[in-house]
Amino acid sequence: MIEAIKHAVQSFAISVVTALGFSAASANYLYVFLISMFPIVELRGAIPVATALGLDPVVSYIIAIVGNILPVPFILLFITPFCNMLKKTRLFKWFPEWLEKKVEKNEAKVTKYKNLGLFIFVAIPLPGTGAWTGALVASFIGYKFRDAFLAISGGVLTAGVIMSVGSLLVKFLFGLF
Repeated sequence: MIEAIKHAVQSFAISVVTALGFSAASANYLYVFLISMFPIVELRGAIPVATALGLDPVVSYIIAIVGNILPVPFILLFITPFCNMLKKTRLFKWFPEWLEKKVEKNEAKVTKYKNLGLFIFVAIPLPGTGAWTGALVASFIGYKFRDAFLAISGGVLTAGVIMSVGSLLVKFLFGLF
């Protein structure tokens, strides 16, 4: 299934890039951008992919950052009203309940240190601690938009540096053998 998703995203990226008149090589950068927008994988998956594809590390970093931060304002602004609407339905009531449990699991990690806690939560590149989860937690806890957006953006920038250095280091070490 993952291969099918990967193939679909790559095909979409190539189609869009060639339709816009860019070279097929530019499709790899669009691919990195799209990967960085996906929940769970985010920039933590996009940057290693960019490194494996041999793309410019600085350009890849910038593209992955933009792609990862792009959904954050929408999550912060619309997830709570959207979940409140879903709670009123029988069919989709489970979804906001599932999200609230996920938030409760991570809430203590964030609220203990306020904005710094949110920043650290997003900055440490571990599974389930990215911009999407940080935005969900901030939204459900009731963070101010500005505070949440700045902390999450700073966390994404930091996670990007960590992932870039780590990916380049792994590439260098594998290049030695």
